[in-house]
Amino acid sequence: IAWTASAAQGKAAEAEVDYSLRATTTPGKVFGFLGALGEVAFTYTGHNVVLEIQATIPSTSGKLSKKPMWKGVIVAYVVIAACYLPVALVGYWAFGNGVDENILITLNRPRWLIAAANMMVVVHVVGSYQVYAMPVFDMIETVLVRKYWFTPGFRLRLIARTVYVALTMFVAITFPFFSELLSFFGGFAYAPTSYFLPCIMWLIIYKPRRFSLSWLTNWICIVIGVLLMVLSPIGGLRQMILKIKTYKFYQDYSGLSHN
Repeated sequence: IAWTASAAQGKAAEAEVDYSLRATTTPGKVFGFLGALGEVAFTYTGHNVVLEIQATIPSTSGKLSKKPMWKGVIVAYVVIAACYLPVALVGYWAFGNGVDENILITLNRPRWLIAAANMMVVVHVVGSYQVYAMPVFDMIETVLVRKYWFTPGFRLRLIARTVYVALTMFVAITFPFFSELLSFFGGFAYAPTSYFLPCIMWLIIYKPRRFSLSWLTNWICIVIGVLLMVLSPIGGLRQMILKIKTYKFYQDYSGLSHN
């Protein structure tokens, strides 16, 4: 819906689109680029649920779970690319630097179509939130049971999970720096565990021959991952600081400085 509607609207207003960068200063352009890298890194993560999902797949010596899991991962990333890349490319072509962080905000018509798209987003988030939060739920409940002697059961799950969801919702509403937080956590938290720590562990365990294809590939991923971890949070944090200067709690923060 997002990219087809963008294409339809962009064709009508193509002459009025500005494709220049939002930032007007050199630091703004550099840090904006670094922040964008963090957002891309965040988009292609999923390490925290991979093992949880694979644990539900039957595995025997004759039929290892890693084979269907590998196929599933490939399909998942293909679907992600098919969903995100057209929106990014067509959205920028249609609206240029005037596109919002949430392209559905930029697409203000037809209203019924945008409403339908937002409903689909709600359904998607409700489902994906459960999957991504499941390891956190498990950790919280384990700590409460083992350390604080709570009785395991439905009541504990209901209270603990409800409190966690309410807390994350409160933080999201209070600090709605979605793009900047993606940049920061994409580099600081997800780049290590998704991009270079698995490569380091693979090199330690399998010890491939030096300068072989697998050795070089893993080291390239390690170098890129370390650079992402160091540089992306800087860009995201800088953009967040700029917006905090003029941000007022529980008010619209769109259109704040990108310099």
